[in-house]
Amino acid sequence: MLRQKLQHLPEPSERPRLTKRDWTGALGLCLLSFLSIFPVVIPFLLLSEAKLALRVSYAVAIVMLLGCGYAFGSHSGIRPWAAGLSMVAVGGALVSVVVALGG
Repeated sequence: MLRQKLQHLPEPSERPRLTKRDWTGALGLCLLSFLSIFPVVIPFLLLSEAKLALRVSYAVAIVMLLGCGYAFGSHSGIRPWAAGLSMVAVGGALVSVVVALGG
């Protein structure tokens, strides 16, 4: 039955084209990636000592996790502080592992 439905579909165009929606989606994805990583990079631009910049970068990332978890909790109907603190716990555990491994 599925094969018959597929046979009745019109033939695809010879050369698919990117639409304006595709380009704006790609631009939005690039912008979202840049804006989510840039605050973590700022300490390396402002501080001359690399180890201190790394620790400040970890702190910035954990604060961002708290904010994202709180927003997620607010929008999804669960307790915002519980969601934020659980994301901080996971992030803190990951940072602890990285520091223990020498990072």
